[in-house]
Amino acid sequence: MAKLTIDMPHVGESVTEAVIGKWLVSPGDTIRRYDPLVEVVTDKVNMEVPAPRDGTIVGLLVSEGDTVEMGSAIAEMEVEGEIQEQKPVAEPSTDGPSVQAASRVGSMIMGANVGPTGGEFTDTSLRTDSSAVEASGSKATPSRRRGRRGRSHSGNRISPVVRRLADRHGIDVSQLTGSGTGGRVTKRDVEAYLEAIEAGATPTAERADEVVEPSPIRRIIAENMSRSFREIPHAWGAIEVDVSGMVAYRNANLERVQQSTGQRLTYLPIVLHHVARALSMHRLLNSSWDNGKVVLKGAVNVGVAVASEQGLVVPVVRGADGLSLEETVSEMARIVEGARAGKLQLEDVQGGTFTLNNTGALGSVLGGAIINYPQAAILTTESIAKRPVVVTTSEGGEAIAIRSMMNMCLSFDHRIIDGAEALAFMNDVKLRLESMSQGDQSR
Repeated sequence: MAKLTIDMPHVGESVTEAVIGKWLVSPGDTIRRYDPLVEVVTDKVNMEVPAPRDGTIVGLLVSEGDTVEMGSAIAEMEVEGEIQEQKPVAEPSTDGPSVQAASRVGSMIMGANVGPTGGEFTDTSLRTDSSAVEASGSKATPSRRRGRRGRSHSGNRISPVVRRLADRHGIDVSQLTGSGTGGRVTKRDVEAYLEAIEAGATPTAERADEVVEPSPIRRIIAENMSRSFREIPHAWGAIEVDVSGMVAYRNANLERVQQSTGQRLTYLPIVLHHVARALSMHRLLNSSWDNGKVVLKGAVNVGVAVASEQGLVVPVVRGADGLSLEETVSEMARIVEGARAGKLQLEDVQGGTFTLNNTGALGSVLGGAIINYPQAAILTTESIAKRPVVVTTSEGGEAIAIRSMMNMCLSFDHRIIDGAEALAFMNDVKLRLESMSQGDQSR
C-alpha cells in the first residue's frame, strides 16, 4: 500500500485560500475514484474535491471551518500499487500555479459554483454549521417510514459512508432534504434523521437562545463587508428620478424585446444600459484605489447584486457600455439565472469595475449600500412609485401631476470621488432615464 496526499486544488491566481466547508468522508472510509471527499468554499467558487483513486482514507489533516492556502495538504489516503503522476480531472487556469509533486493531487474540482461578492456565491444549499444541523435535524419530517434495504437513493450522488449508513438503517435518502452542496444528503443529515426518530417530536416549554455558527460563505461575506467599510471612507448621495418615460418605454416594448431576446424586459437592464454609458463619461466612478494611486479602469464591467439563498452574489456584465439594450437584457438574464442556480463560472464574477444594486425590487425607498471592495462606487436603484409632483406645463406654468418616481442612491469612495463628481454622474444617469420615451430603441 502507498500513501497519497490530497491537496487543496488551485482554481486561479486570484484565489489564494479556501475554507473547509464539510468533510464527506472519515478516516477508515473505503472510497472509489471520483467520490466527493470534501466541500470547500472560497470568495470566488464553491467546489468539491474528488478522490483521485480507489483507496482508504487514513487521515484528515484539516478541520471543518479551517482556512487553508491553495496547494496545502488536506487529507491522506492509502492506495494499491505505486503512486504515479495524477492527471487533473479539470485543468486549472493557465495563469494559476501548477501541480508540483507526483504524489500531490491538486486542481481536481467537481461542481464548481460561484461564491460571494467580489466575489460571492454559492450553491443553493451549502450549510456547514454542525450545531445548526444537529439542533434542527433533517428537514424531512421524522417518521418510521423507511425504504427497502438496498434502497432507492433516487439518483442522489452521496458519499460511500452515507450510502452505507443509510443502507444499514434501511433509510431511503430520497425522503431526506440534504444540507450539502446541491442538496446532497450528508452523514449528519442521516444521523440527525435517526436522532429525530428516536427522540420523537418532544415539544419544549420555552425556546432557548440559539447560537448559530455562520457558514463559510456567510463568514466570507462578513469579512468582505467589514474590509470594505474599514478601508474605504464611504460617502453617500441620493437623487430623485422621474422614470415615467422609462416605464412607458418598457410597457410599449415588452413584446418586441421578448421576441428578440426570449427574455422579459425589466427595469434593471434598462438602468444598467444607461449607467454603463454614463460610466464611460465619468471615469472616476469606474476606478479603484491601489497603494495610494487611482486606477482608472479601461473596461466598463458592471456587477449586478443578486440575492441567493446563501447570500449575495455579484456576477458581472462585461463591456456593458458597448452592448445594445437587447444584448444587455440577454446577458443579465444569463448571469442572474446562473447566480440563483449556482451555475456561474469563475469568469462570471471576476473583473467587475462598478456595482449596480436593485433593492427597490424588495420595496426599499432609500438606502446606503456598502461598496464592493475594491471598487470605487455602488449605485442602488430603489422602488418605483407613483407620486404627485410639480411639473412644468407646455405653456411654462406649473401643475401637479402623477408621475412614476424612483430614488437612486450612490455610495462612493471619498478618497477618489468628491460630492461634485458623484452628483454629476448621478445627474447624467438621471437625464438619460428621464429622456426616455415610448418609441426609444435605446441602442
